[in-house]
Amino acid sequence: MHVLVCIKWVPVLAQLRFDAATRRLVRDGVRGEVSAFDARALGAAVALRGAHGGEVTVLTMGGPAAREGLVECLALGADRALHVLDAALAGSDTLATARALAAAVRRAAPDLVLLGRASMDAETGQVGPEVAALLDWPLATQVRRLTLSPDARTFGAEREVDDGFETVRGPLPAVVTVAEDIAEERFPSKAEREAAVTKPVEVLDCAALGLAVGDVGTAGSPTWVAELQEVPTARRAEVIEASSPQALAEALRARLLAAGAFDAPADERATSPSAGRRPGPPLWVVAEVGSSGLRSVTRELLAKATELAATIGGAVEAVLIGDDPRHADALAAAGAERVLVACGEALLPYTADGHAAVLVDAIRTRAPRLVLLGSTARGRELAPVVAARLGLGLTGDAIDLEVDGAGRIRQLKPAFGGTVVAPILSHTRPEMATVRPGLLRAAVPDDTRRTVVERLAVPSVRSRVEIVRHDPSAAGAGDALDAAALVLGVGMGVGADGVARVRALAEKLGAALAATRDVTDAGWLPRQHQVGITGRAIAPVLYVAFGIRGAMEHVVGLRRAKTIVAINKSPKAPMMKHADFAVVADIHDLLPYLGDVLRPPR
Repeated sequence: MHVLVCIKWVPVLAQLRFDAATRRLVRDGVRGEVSAFDARALGAAVALRGAHGGEVTVLTMGGPAAREGLVECLALGADRALHVLDAALAGSDTLATARALAAAVRRAAPDLVLLGRASMDAETGQVGPEVAALLDWPLATQVRRLTLSPDARTFGAEREVDDGFETVRGPLPAVVTVAEDIAEERFPSKAEREAAVTKPVEVLDCAALGLAVGDVGTAGSPTWVAELQEVPTARRAEVIEASSPQALAEALRARLLAAGAFDAPADERATSPSAGRRPGPPLWVVAEVGSSGLRSVTRELLAKATELAATIGGAVEAVLIGDDPRHADALAAAGAERVLVACGEALLPYTADGHAAVLVDAIRTRAPRLVLLGSTARGRELAPVVAARLGLGLTGDAIDLEVDGAGRIRQLKPAFGGTVVAPILSHTRPEMATVRPGLLRAAVPDDTRRTVVERLAVPSVRSRVEIVRHDPSAAGAGDALDAAALVLGVGMGVGADGVARVRALAEKLGAALAATRDVTDAGWLPRQHQVGITGRAIAPVLYVAFGIRGAMEHVVGLRRAKTIVAINKSPKAPMMKHADFAVVADIHDLLPYLGDVLRPPR
């Protein structure tokens, strides 16, 4: 078996600094590293080689410094390295990057391509699905277990989805993006590093890959970035002290009430009527349905599309693929003026092949102005596949959208651990974006609204990746975190025996549970509860951090929380500075009093 691993050489995020004067990130003196998910993908590839024989190739695209990442991968066990290096590649966005990588993959002709689920700098998660679409290979994303059957030319995988896990299988060659659990993180020894320096790295330029200047670089990129914007992160960091756990609880309650910490934001949108709106191409929201009906992110996107339509015109339409029209009334109440429905046995359960075929055909036929999807497991997989097949620009994990003075839609995307926001614009139509759940306000539902329902054509397509089993072990966790006003966060300081106590408190209060990566790595809570750079971004009214150290990787997922309380035995825990109210206490001493403290006033 020949396994090829795409890796990215990224700056160490903690060392980056934003220069407000130049509005640029200062990279001078900043060390680089192999993106963490890609390093784990390499570990999985080496394990597969051990099981089946063959070779492991590492591939990167980047400037001369990226060679250092390839050498590190050779030290970690890769057999050979390919470096796509050409000045013409400068300024490539995700689609232009995917074109270059896909060309290199074709040249190398592997049986399997592995990538991390997302890079640690731009955090897009788009390149893997776009490479698969350009190669027209089967795709599995967010995989945490992977097996190969070389004789049968198939793979089997267990992948993370929003409500649990799926077991899938498909033919080789294939593209797989991997999650943290795929392999243990490993660092090369001094001897391994010294041996790797002498190994050759093959350099490939655009000519060698058959790439035209218009395919890559700035010219081949459908999106471009306006000036970077710094994200302010200041919190009050007010320390609350008292002589006993009960007194601490009472003091915390008083401070929360005085600060209005239980008050929901007052900017809830009402759905604007379409009367008087100027005509134009429609604005689409690709709807998702969960176990309890429409997912909250769909309602949020319909409200945002309605807001944008008031400025740029066009009807707001919901696209419902695989589910029947019974959800049309709920979509209308949330703001949809028309519901486009595609039904058929080939569309249930969801697969990237089936749903992408419908969406690609519908976009070509109906030419919408804008297509929005939630940054869910499904949206992060489906949107890049569609964008690559149509050659469209895509912004992944946007936190908001706005219309600029020229009538262009600016898609606001956080990057580099959330330290900056990059306003992204697109040269292509429709503009496409996936948007993080929980960061926009849904409209006040209007049950009197009615909508027009139309059927979409369903192209004949065979899904190459088959879903063998669905395990909804974390059913509702994603929706709960996206919509919850109160979230209780579990850190390692809670202890394995303390998770049940925090869960009981959450159930008593009707709160959602969140977790740090260390907690999910330990198996104390499912991965779907993870918040941070490798998990979810949430925007609760009140977030309470129990025994959470406060690593940057977790805190970036909390930037839109209205009020944060940190409870920790250590006053020096970084989380205390990232909180509005810091309580120095043993959480187990304080827990018995928190049911009354955290309950919103009536």
